[in-house]
Amino acid sequence: MKCKLLVVDVDGTLLNNRKELTPFTRSTLVKVQQMGVQILLASGRSTHGLRPIALELELDKYNGFILSYNGGQIIRMQNNELLFERRINPKDIPYLEKEANKYGFPILTYHQDTMIAGGDHRHIREEAERNGMKLLLVDDFASQITFSPCKCMIVSDDEEKLAALEMHLKKHLSGVLDVFRSEPYFLEILPPQINKADTLGVLMEKLSLTPEAVIAIGNGVCDIGMIQMAGLGVAMGNADERVKRCADYTTASNQDEGLARAVGEHLIARMRPADIPLEEMNLRAEHALMGNLGIQYTYASENRVEATMPVDRRTRQPFGILHGGATLALAETVAGFGSMILCNPDEIVVGMQVSGNHVSSAREGDTVRAVGTIIHKGRSSHVWNVDVFTSTDKLVSSVRVVNSLLKKR
Repeated sequence: MKCKLLVVDVDGTLLNNRKELTPFTRSTLVKVQQMGVQILLASGRSTHGLRPIALELELDKYNGFILSYNGGQIIRMQNNELLFERRINPKDIPYLEKEANKYGFPILTYHQDTMIAGGDHRHIREEAERNGMKLLLVDDFASQITFSPCKCMIVSDDEEKLAALEMHLKKHLSGVLDVFRSEPYFLEILPPQINKADTLGVLMEKLSLTPEAVIAIGNGVCDIGMIQMAGLGVAMGNADERVKRCADYTTASNQDEGLARAVGEHLIARMRPADIPLEEMNLRAEHALMGNLGIQYTYASENRVEATMPVDRRTRQPFGILHGGATLALAETVAGFGSMILCNPDEIVVGMQVSGNHVSSAREGDTVRAVGTIIHKGRSSHVWNVDVFTSTDKLVSSVRVVNSLLKKR
């Protein structure tokens, strides 16, 4: 079964150590979405902090998802629909603040675009900056929490004392809240049974996906469950050794674009053009020129692409036959899609030349069919021959299209 959902951790996986999304990684993930795979960003970050990354990856255009707060929420980016959510009862906040204060540790939580913290710490400021959130420092933390938080965190550089607090809270909050270390300096508190794996399971059920249709990639201990759940679990080269032992495969590090390499090897290289969801591609182009002319893809392979176009008021000349300009637009659409299938993730397709021979006419009320065949597949250019036929297979036009392949900057 082909992959339908790619699950990607963010920090240490998608982003390099400078918290950057490299152009190659971005273009690889856009390419895989164009081939029909949905993406789920799975992170401990807040929903607010994940949105800019999701938009940069065009998850809103390709019906992708955000899993935030280590599983506290799932958002469908296309329409901002909340698919799943579980929150902490605010009645539990005073106890958490009291226990944090005993150790002299600050506690924080998230609310919309603001991070609220009962004390200052360099990791708190870094967390606010990483999530692009305003930071509100307060003296009486519990009194400020008049809402149900998705998660809280207790912060300290004293790993030994933080570990002691972790054991204490696990003992006293068993079955009420889940407590774990996401970083040596972060102690996370979440609603019970909230983690990336269980929340991924909720999404898989909603999408009717089996594990064989899922690939999950991560680097942290929090990613182990989702890596084990997926049909293919991939550990980053910089991952914790425990993660590598649980994965099916280990790729390069986040500094060496290991995510893009794994996606290229295990997804893009193994995809067949026949797997591309043409109905989805047609729907996505509804408001583009292609959609305005009524063009619909009907077939795709490595060497051949087909599409149809109605001869109607949008595409005919005033005296009722197919307009030559609409025919050329159909041919360029077919050839452009074919080159997009063939190009590498770090390349873009630019139409360079189109020339057509119109040999007969198609009349209003008919639907023409374009058959594009690649006749030159070079490293920097593609040449396509596109023949356009009537519904009775009469040749209307024969069009030559030259596409240039350019490296993305």
